[in-house]
Amino acid sequence: MAIVEPTIQMWLTFAIVIGAIIAYSYDRIPLEISSITTVALLLTVFNLLPLYDQAGQEVVSMRSLLKGFSDPALITIMALLVVGQGLVQTGALNGPARMLVGAGKRYPITIVLLCFIIVMVISAVLNNTPVVVIFIPILSALAERLGRRTAMVMMPLSFVAILGGNITKIGSSTNLLAIGAYEQMGGHAIGFFDFSVAGSVIAIVGFLYVVLIAPKLLVDRESIANRLAGSGGKQFLFQIELASDNGMVGQRAIAGMFPGLKDLTIRMIERGHDKLLPPYDDITLQAGDIVLVAATRSVMTDLLNASPDLVSAAEGDDVDDKAGERRVIAEAVIAPASRMDGRTLPQTGFRAETGCSVLGVQRRSRMIRAALSQLRLEAGDVLLIMGSRNNVLALRDNRDVLLMESSATDVPMREYAWRALAIFAGVVTVSALEIMPIVIASLLGATLMMISRCLNIRQASRAIDRRVFTIVGAALALGTALQGTGGATWLAHTLIQTLAGAPVWIILSGFFLLVALLTNVLSNNATAVLFTPIAVSIAAELHVDAMPFLLAVIFGANCSFATPMSYQTNLLVMAPGHYRFVDFVRVGTPLIIVIWMAFTLFVPWYYGLF
Repeated sequence: MAIVEPTIQMWLTFAIVIGAIIAYSYDRIPLEISSITTVALLLTVFNLLPLYDQAGQEVVSMRSLLKGFSDPALITIMALLVVGQGLVQTGALNGPARMLVGAGKRYPITIVLLCFIIVMVISAVLNNTPVVVIFIPILSALAERLGRRTAMVMMPLSFVAILGGNITKIGSSTNLLAIGAYEQMGGHAIGFFDFSVAGSVIAIVGFLYVVLIAPKLLVDRESIANRLAGSGGKQFLFQIELASDNGMVGQRAIAGMFPGLKDLTIRMIERGHDKLLPPYDDITLQAGDIVLVAATRSVMTDLLNASPDLVSAAEGDDVDDKAGERRVIAEAVIAPASRMDGRTLPQTGFRAETGCSVLGVQRRSRMIRAALSQLRLEAGDVLLIMGSRNNVLALRDNRDVLLMESSATDVPMREYAWRALAIFAGVVTVSALEIMPIVIASLLGATLMMISRCLNIRQASRAIDRRVFTIVGAALALGTALQGTGGATWLAHTLIQTLAGAPVWIILSGFFLLVALLTNVLSNNATAVLFTPIAVSIAAELHVDAMPFLLAVIFGANCSFATPMSYQTNLLVMAPGHYRFVDFVRVGTPLIIVIWMAFTLFVPWYYGLF
């Protein structure tokens, strides 16, 4: 590697890199603004101070700085986010999830470990954000059955998902970006499983730490959170007519309660002309019973996803939305002076007028022990409604109810679950067998998700994270500037000079630790793109294979454990686990050290660098 003389453009590039790191580390500056500002500064610098090669060609042009926004790796990431969103919107993984929760009643510890293994394996071939979203409620339920707080499982869930990303080429956006940058620099093509052996070793070592040591370092703050926010959540009243195939049939009351219905409180059982009220004594639920239950919205949403016909509309009719029509669940408050005040739901004609069904009612003033179809509504009652998105949003102009738009959530299109699974399996298979480039396979998968109605344009656009898009574009622009000015080569030469005379494996180990620490204050994607050219330059200087140094970038950039903002899944579990910033530092920093030691011992040996 030839010695590069520093230039003003190089120093300005270094200054912009440092400024970007500081901006990304400062929580009050949105990532989008930091990224766009970074690109704007680079464009300004190389427009005012252009850099030319010996042939008079511009080394760092405006086109080269902006081409990162059309990079195939970035397009692949965006497309895979859409494919993952299709699985979420169709509830394709809800069935297996419910089976795990059911099995967890008998073998909770085993099932929790099995969930972690499943998350790690799935994350090897799928964007781990939707995987973590799906498993958050599962592990919360399992933790409760284990008698433990959710803090004991939420952070480990995020960490095993990140660890799983080390196993295959598409396991993480970091992998794709680093490999893409490496191949653009003339490196050989990296196959789907080319680093699966090393990645699996790293993942297994990290997994052992997560399940054996991490829970001992976690602090349970859920009790404090419950005192501040209240426990249990808002409960609605729902009316369920038990069909013969309903799982509630056969449940028997013991000591006045139904132990098999842990998340539901039965307020009244209407059996023929009789109304049975608590406390219940030696009563078994039968087919044909009309049961009034109190439960949180999340519990009933899960039951509704599993059995769409379970909850009947409070107007007295079944919920008969058209098949294939996208439905939304939302909350609406009965307004003061509403014409619904003092009337029952059938009398209001709410469904005929709005096209929305009322699933449940919440009233805080007193306990309700009357069928919802006979309940006289009051101003201030909260209705849980379901209908098409257009019909629900049309309630904005309704004078009788006040729509709480922030409460609106989509009901999974379960009838399209098999389509989503088939498309996902196709993307993974085509990519794994290298039948076509992953960017084409993922784009086809995203397109098929929309064409087959597994998700609509609005849901697909929401899946595309603009923060990822802008930060990747900015990182690629920084990488281009570092490469064009010779900054990457200069940094590599400086590192080698500092470690002059040290064995290759020590240089590799130090390089990995540098990347692993930096990824927790800078985006892992940005770290991967910035350090890939440096890794290649170091390998060239040492006259060794570049693959171990590329893996140092990939595995090091995936060590996003020590801060919550270093990876999206960390942010997802922060609220359910009631974590603070210091929790990630305390639990994640030792994990980085453990992985660093595993990398130092295995990768140099595996590639013959000892």
